[in-house]
Amino acid sequence: MNRGPRVSVLLPVRDAADTLAQCLESLARQTLTDHEVVAVDDGSVDATAQLLEAARRADPRVRVIHTPARGLVPALNAGLAEARAPLLARMDADDEAAPERFEAQERGMDAAGVDALGSRVELFGGLRGNAGMQRYVAWQNELLTHAQITRELFVESPLAHPSVMLRTERLRDLAGWVDDDAPEDYDLWLRAHAAGWLFGKLPQVLLRWRDHSRRLTRQDPRYSAAAFQRRKLKALLAGPLADPAREVVVWGAGPTGKSWSRALSTAARRVAAFVEVDPRKLGQRIHAAPVLGVADAPGRGPLHLAAVSGTEARARIRDVTAAAGLTEGLDLIAVA
Repeated sequence: MNRGPRVSVLLPVRDAADTLAQCLESLARQTLTDHEVVAVDDGSVDATAQLLEAARRADPRVRVIHTPARGLVPALNAGLAEARAPLLARMDADDEAAPERFEAQERGMDAAGVDALGSRVELFGGLRGNAGMQRYVAWQNELLTHAQITRELFVESPLAHPSVMLRTERLRDLAGWVDDDAPEDYDLWLRAHAAGWLFGKLPQVLLRWRDHSRRLTRQDPRYSAAAFQRRKLKALLAGPLADPAREVVVWGAGPTGKSWSRALSTAARRVAAFVEVDPRKLGQRIHAAPVLGVADAPGRGPLHLAAVSGTEARARIRDVTAAAGLTEGLDLIAVA
């Protein structure tokens, strides 16, 4: 019997002629040679189709699917339907994989028994000096374990999508990616977490992640802060806030906390109080909720949201609430 490859590489592509050759070269030099590349050309109008066909002729491991321009989610799902391996590695056409990436991730998946395994990433490209992106990469590179990744899940996307290897059948069980007016990768992590997936991340840098002005994250409203918040709220309403009677305590009365208060009000969830350390805010009312000091913060029962933007402030809230007997994940969730 002919068996399939050990890893399927899912590569959606649109108009990536400028970077595709470097990406494909990085896949061709993988130390795990038993893989296939499922490239989905999503209606490219540049030389992408010709480059993919040349790669297919040169390497029988490369399979090419040409579709009309339907968008990233349909392209991902078209590739998922064609994948033949039990493990699926994401890749983007403007990034480059380290030679040992697939070998290390296959070994890591087996050793840790996880369902999705990322790696640390290195930012490169013309916008390397983008401070916000640099901070994000440094933040997510420190989240290695399942506990660390899920603890930060409502802050930002804790995994770089093109760095991740997943179990193909578990992904199919979730019906792949969903076009929900939200970041498709972040939506997947939230749905996977709700389904009980285990996550991990290798400490090696196994992906060079290109930053440039044409990234969807910079151009598409589905990747805006508002879209992230809508998707986070949807997950909270399906989970810890499924009971409409459960109140919310928002830690932080700054812009992040106020934004969450407004979002919760649209979902008919009541903010019982804000908790603040700034003495100038104590005793005020924000959106009809009192601003309390830490000593007067409610205990267990409400869902406490650590709604601050900085990692240091978030850490202080975690320390204080843990000392008060609140359990993160049940009583407290960090959001941004």
